[in-house]
Amino acid sequence: MIGSDGEQIGVVDLRTALIKAEEVGLDLVEIAPQANPPVCKIINYGKYLFEQAKKHKKKSKQVQTKELKFRPVTEVGDYMVKLKKAIAFLKEGNKVKFTMKFRGREVAYHRLGKDMLERVINDLKDFGTVDQAPKMEGKQMGMVIIPAKKSGTGKEMDVEDKVM
Repeated sequence: MIGSDGEQIGVVDLRTALIKAEEVGLDLVEIAPQANPPVCKIINYGKYLFEQAKKHKKKSKQVQTKELKFRPVTEVGDYMVKLKKAIAFLKEGNKVKFTMKFRGREVAYHRLGKDMLERVINDLKDFGTVDQAPKMEGKQMGMVIIPAKKSGTGKEMDVEDKVM
């Protein structure tokens, strides 16, 4: 048996262990039932469950969706900056949503926006895969790219080498 302060009390019978736990106002919890004799600890069981849930939650990383916005007239320099940002997001394990906004008469030239999003897909094919293909929604076009599975090749590509 282990006491509430972490000290080892030793081998005691069940009745004595329960009395000691009740005296302190805590619970007697069986930590290692497969051991011979089983190991029990005097702790606050509610707090113990909370800590276990917290550990479990920390292990399961939440995927976020990051959004990058373009326009059909986005120049090469701005495109490169947004592409580097997208690569960073994908390497972190986040989804990236690309939004192509059209203003006024630009809607008539939605092919320019689709071509730019296709270029993004081509430039990011080593870092992610398309989850949602480019689709027109009102005055904007959107698509989603999810991170690629880690292949373990160990080689890193520079964005400038890849795009140019």
